[in-house]
Amino acid sequence: MTQVNIQKLDDKAIIPTYGSPYAAGADLYACMDGTLTVGPGETALVHTGIALELPVGYAGLIYARSGLASKRGLAPANKVGVVDCDYRGEVMVALHNHSQIPQSVEPGERIAQLVITPYLSVQFVETDLLTQTDRGTGGFGSTGRK
Repeated sequence: MTQVNIQKLDDKAIIPTYGSPYAAGADLYACMDGTLTVGPGETALVHTGIALELPVGYAGLIYARSGLASKRGLAPANKVGVVDCDYRGEVMVALHNHSQIPQSVEPGERIAQLVITPYLSVQFVETDLLTQTDRGTGGFGSTGRK
């Protein structure tokens, strides 16, 4: 198992936890002194009170928690947040309220999930011709159609 060092930046911070033995995402928790209300169509930056030391070649991807998004309309504003392996600042989640009513976030509430994943750094090389495929230039919604 890969180790990820975590620093608590606030005594109230909660270390991310996995909800089951095979969960891909670890829950991130709100770290704040009081309730935060996010109005309809608004976005609020929610502190977690933690910083990470991800191994080189890995990134932390911040995704919505399915229940929070589907039941209350709260999901990361940028859809998927990215924590780079050289970032050492506080992990924060920009929660957007997609619902029509104000939503409250409580201290210690699970607000998002963090998936640690390897990535490739590549060198982009300009060329005049790309290899041909059956799909070709078919874009959005083009696969599965005849």
